[in-house]
Amino acid sequence: MIIKSVDAKAILDSRKEKTIQVAIKTNAGNFSASAPNGKSVGKYETNPYKKSLDEDIKALKKFSDYFSKEIIEKFEDLRRIEDVVDRQIGANSLFALESAVLKAIAKEKRKEVWQIINPKANKMSRLVGNVIGGGKHSKGYGEMNRKPDFQEFLLIPLSDSVLQSSNVNKDAKTDCLVILKTVDDKFDGKKNDENAWQTSLDDKRVLEVLKDLVDNTFDERELKLNIGVDLASSGFSKRKKYHYQNPLLDRTAEEQLSYIENLIKNFNIFYIEDPFNEEDFESFAKLLKRFPKSLIVGDDLTATNVKRLERAIEKKAINGIIIKPNQIGSLLEVKKVVELAKKNGIKIIFSHRSGETEEDILADLAFGFQADFFKCGIDGKEREAKIKRLIEIQKSL
Repeated sequence: MIIKSVDAKAILDSRKEKTIQVAIKTNAGNFSASAPNGKSVGKYETNPYKKSLDEDIKALKKFSDYFSKEIIEKFEDLRRIEDVVDRQIGANSLFALESAVLKAIAKEKRKEVWQIINPKANKMSRLVGNVIGGGKHSKGYGEMNRKPDFQEFLLIPLSDSVLQSSNVNKDAKTDCLVILKTVDDKFDGKKNDENAWQTSLDDKRVLEVLKDLVDNTFDERELKLNIGVDLASSGFSKRKKYHYQNPLLDRTAEEQLSYIENLIKNFNIFYIEDPFNEEDFESFAKLLKRFPKSLIVGDDLTATNVKRLERAIEKKAINGIIIKPNQIGSLLEVKKVVELAKKNGIKIIFSHRSGETEEDILADLAFGFQADFFKCGIDGKEREAKIKRLIEIQKSL
């Protein structure tokens, strides 16, 4: 497959913010892909653009002649793409470009994108859905701007069927709507950046809602759900303290550890993402040692970065890792991170971002790399596009 030309433009994501779409012309046809935007961004993520979105668009258009000399036939040939661009574009632009290239290779080979990564893939990921939100992804209520400090409250159905899991999460989200109307007098039925419900409740009250839902409503239907939280705690930590707004109080690292331990025990939390600051490998390790059967997940801690993951492995800090391809840009680097994690028994969670597009290649990447979990919300057209693609893949097997 030969790339004849490259084009790029700005499009709007689900937050109506600009992101990049890259289009290529090849002997196999025309292909395009877009990148999402993150709002809760860790400091170890690669910059989305080298200087700016506009500068990356200009740079991409200049690469057409260089690519015309490269023959691209397999996943590993993305190295040729990266040699040409040679760090002249940011992570968002590189991810969108390489995604478009994978689509072109798949078309020419008459295969699915996931088959270009791993033709023997057969394991489906479990869905992780954000049902109630807080933190940077949500707006608060009243003069005190009340909202949960934790960024995401998650539900994880115990089902091998992606379609059933999707339907279970949608039902659970509808049930949460009914409950929130009863227990939160400020609740107005609005959704946040990831299409999760916004509430004025504090973290514990939200967890009470989810535990009641899981233990009663869904247990009666013989549909098992795990509870998860993404604290995104780097967003409210500063000078070795965690500054909570709802209720207003500060916690030291030791107090944060004790608090999270109690939440896990009291609410039977299975999945805990970024419970500590992105520098605090030691606290992650203490929590994992205390709860080895829970999933202690790094996102800002590891930033889809091999060196950060190596450090987490050395410190025995995590047993789960978030993979956001646009955190690093290079799909070759994504492969290295995934392989290192699997070698060390760390579960893989492929994840969307808060500012999403209708691009669905994340599902192919998750399946191709045999992710254990797929975290991409519950509803909304940008997120459902990815879930629908994963359902398609499962049906095709």
